[in-house]
Amino acid sequence: MIRVREVRARAEAPADTITLDETARHRRRMVMTSDGGIDILLDLPRARLLRHGEGLVLEDGRVIEVRAVPEDLVAVSGRDRRHLNALAWQIGNRHLAAQIEDDRILIRRDHVIEAMLTGLGAGLDFVDEPFDPEGGAYDEMAGTSSRHHVHHGHGHEHEHPHEHRHGHGHAHAHEHDPVAGGGHSHDVAMPRTGAERSTD
Repeated sequence: MIRVREVRARAEAPADTITLDETARHRRRMVMTSDGGIDILLDLPRARLLRHGEGLVLEDGRVIEVRAVPEDLVAVSGRDRRHLNALAWQIGNRHLAAQIEDDRILIRRDHVIEAMLTGLGAGLDFVDEPFDPEGGAYDEMAGTSSRHHVHHGHGHEHEHPHEHRHGHGHAHAHEHDPVAGGGHSHDVAMPRTGAERSTD
């Protein structure tokens, strides 16, 4: 078995690929088998999401390209940028994994959420695509977490490394209501599970 010694943002001249869904790609330590049958040990300092197109660099120098399995998703669109910002806040306030793009937001299928978004005037398209959600309070990368904040009326989105750490081991990220301008909610770090042979 070969150990992964680093993860690169882009896989150049990969020797093989490994195809995983979003849940299986969020790991710290796990034994995995590439699409071509190479047994590898992922052993990272902290849990993170392996993103589509990244490269797992093995101890012998070979690179395994990460590929995301296409998933059953909903592409959420708004009437304009401000409307999309408000929809993004509604999605984030419900602690849903979301992939935020310039003109749409990708989330997993959920008939309750779909009905809510339709009631708010959102456009919904059902797609089958790889899913690379934004990092959140559960996704500690480089020792910090970021929660995607959407501010109503500013016409833009930005991220803040805006979390509080407490002695009981939870990380809390604040989200502020872009409509009411007041209250906030807490997103609590939770462990992830999957079908792979996790050693962590």
